[in-house]
Amino acid sequence: MNFRTYFQSGGFFQGYAYAYPHKMAYQRLEPALPLKELWAEEDRRALFLYAHIPFCEMRCGFCNLFTTTGADEPLTRRYLDTLERQVEQVHGALGPDAQFARGAIGGGTPTFLAPEELDRLFNILNRFQRAPHMPLAVEMSPGTVTTDRLAVLKQHRVTRASIGVQSFIESETRTLGRPQKIDKVRQALGTLQEAAFPVLNIDLIYGMQGQTTASLEQSLNEALSFTPQEIYLYPLYVRPLTGLHRIGREPMDERMDLLRHAVDFLTSKGWRQVSMRLFRAPGYEPPEGPVYCCQEDGMVGLGAGARSYTTRWHYSSEYGVSQNKVREILDQYLQTPSNQFAAADYGCGLNDEEQQRRHLIKSLLRDDGLLHTEWTERFQRPVIEAFPRLTELMEEGALLDTGARLQPTRRGLELSDVIGPWLFSDAMKARMQEFELA
Repeated sequence: MNFRTYFQSGGFFQGYAYAYPHKMAYQRLEPALPLKELWAEEDRRALFLYAHIPFCEMRCGFCNLFTTTGADEPLTRRYLDTLERQVEQVHGALGPDAQFARGAIGGGTPTFLAPEELDRLFNILNRFQRAPHMPLAVEMSPGTVTTDRLAVLKQHRVTRASIGVQSFIESETRTLGRPQKIDKVRQALGTLQEAAFPVLNIDLIYGMQGQTTASLEQSLNEALSFTPQEIYLYPLYVRPLTGLHRIGREPMDERMDLLRHAVDFLTSKGWRQVSMRLFRAPGYEPPEGPVYCCQEDGMVGLGAGARSYTTRWHYSSEYGVSQNKVREILDQYLQTPSNQFAAADYGCGLNDEEQQRRHLIKSLLRDDGLLHTEWTERFQRPVIEAFPRLTELMEEGALLDTGARLQPTRRGLELSDVIGPWLFSDAMKARMQEFELA
């Protein structure tokens, strides 16, 4: 389908291509693939380390992440016990020379863990070799921001604190199925300011019922008052099996008007739009460290729900959204024999074409775009020869060829959630359609 027809069939908001292939394209791998073989030919000098903590205080109405609520201390302790067993197996498969250039702990809400559990988590992850001054991000929610937890994060050299606020207006967060008190949000952000992490990121959402450009600007102004270095601005999607889906509450049709207003507002204050969702403060650049390229380098995911990427294979535990399915997968993880962590049994292979599509999608959805020399050196032919359909994006005014790069225009960034899914291969779309979400 050509791009214009594809766009007209579904509008601006068709899918968030934060990863390619989508996890719904993953299938059972038979036989399981030994991790030692999967990583044998990979460059392991600048890897990304990701640990998933699938616990939250509450399940927000819009959330389709792999997480559960109501975890008690015996469950979190068993989870860390299992994670430690997994780390030993993965460390052995990667070999002693593997080094990590970037790291993140997500969820769920990692700071749901008690301070002593957080300390144990970092000590488990320290089994891996970290590059000096490695950037390390941790996600959190306002209700879990406490001085004792932040002290643990500072002790373990966390460089980026990311907090989900969604809106500073209580009536809006209620429509998201996320009851929270704004005074508590402000208190949490004040505590984070005092902790002085190198990078503070605030997540906001637009498109909930009742939101206006004025109320979105109010939330942005309040976010800016806490001097963050980054803001992520997410469009509301209502996905199957989420709380909002169950009650039939849809996002507003005015999401693009809201985004455009936010872009104008932030750029007028000197902020740079890096992607459809990410904005950076004037003069801020990410902390220096060993170069990590998400299009090329590998990611090692740990914990139930975490993904891992090699050049040829992406793998993880199974995927689910409903509380019953999440608990089922979590129970399977906790009962996994240690030796089974040394192999991948659920995932997706990427042939040469799929590797090219991944590189293309990951590049075109950011403002710096795709560097021609980098592409040609890796894939041995020009990108337009590999994907002639890209000329449609140029004609649409979404993509600009500078000679050195293919870069998205402002319209191109607006169209990110159309361009990403449009570039998915027919094979991956077919696998996603076969997936039975539970």
